[in-house]
Amino acid sequence: MHYTLHLTNTCNMACKYCYVERKNTSVMDFDTAKKAVDMAALTTKESVGIVFFGGEPLLHKQLIYDVVEYCKWKEKNSSTFFHYKVTTNGLLIDEAFMDFSSANNLFVALSHDGIREAHDKNRVDLHAFGTFDRLSEKIQLLLTRRPYAPVLMTVNPDTVGHYAESVEYLYEQGFRYIICSINYAGKWNESGMKALKREYHKLSSFYMEKTLKEEKFYLSPFEVKISSHINKETYCTERCELGNKQISVAPDGGLFPCVQFVGDEQYCIGNVDEGIDEKKRRTIFETNENEKESCSSCAIRKRCNHYCGCLNKQATGSIEKVSPVLCRHERILLPIADRLAENLYKKRNALFIQKHYNDMFPIISLIEDKTHGRE
Repeated sequence: MHYTLHLTNTCNMACKYCYVERKNTSVMDFDTAKKAVDMAALTTKESVGIVFFGGEPLLHKQLIYDVVEYCKWKEKNSSTFFHYKVTTNGLLIDEAFMDFSSANNLFVALSHDGIREAHDKNRVDLHAFGTFDRLSEKIQLLLTRRPYAPVLMTVNPDTVGHYAESVEYLYEQGFRYIICSINYAGKWNESGMKALKREYHKLSSFYMEKTLKEEKFYLSPFEVKISSHINKETYCTERCELGNKQISVAPDGGLFPCVQFVGDEQYCIGNVDEGIDEKKRRTIFETNENEKESCSSCAIRKRCNHYCGCLNKQATGSIEKVSPVLCRHERILLPIADRLAENLYKKRNALFIQKHYNDMFPIISLIEDKTHGRE
């Protein structure tokens, strides 16, 4: 079983985007990280994903370096294989860090909200200055060294009007893996929802245009929703693995089922010294697996994200309560995604069919990219 371990540094301030080190930031020490790695290695004899999460993890590069070196030592003395990922706001990316990333196959994901008007709304430093301008050279450095790096974009009520334009901007910068998420905990209203629908129609046109031109890219959430129709049976089994295949480790060594839960003692499922409380972990997982009463008769429930405990916790404070915003979002998105897929299928578009109907497409695509110099 593949196992993912999130090593987190948390900020006690109620801010969504943390760009600078603050006095009340909790930082994991190396001893705690080692215990977490040891625990994960005992849990599975296959592969363990180590994800460095924030706050901003690059504020503590030495911890990242030390953990990777420790994992490499563990590999020589056990059958466990480790792989690594960091999610960063990008401000502290430099040549030395990218050298380390390349040497150790550390996957780097960048958080960026698109055009200046959208990005600088929420992604600001301690002095409330937007960070858009400071990221331009960082983006080029990242994509030069890691051309497959994904970009993670958050859509808020105050930036939704820039959604499509921001995706196009990130594509023009060179990103080909664009993962967009709605801030379900935001203060959405009817006007915002109508704007969201308009933006998805624009993105549908963008997706159609690039696909017809045979330009390879990945754009979530369209890819996910299209897959939910094409791969009905397998998609339905890929539900939220809350605490089952991934564990998030708090700076003090507490264990939680996902990063969204770190610090909430109600969802603490153990610690690195005593291990996982299997009974509590199972209880949380099974509670989340139960179909929500409000969703039981919904026609799209098997294609909907209502089963994601992390999203529900973010938006409502409970894994058992589904946000009306999430419900509305899914009902807006699905018909647009389905119409897009239907049109591309009718055109027998080769890229679309390869992407969604050929299980070997990721491998074929990688070989093609390497052959044509996108390494």
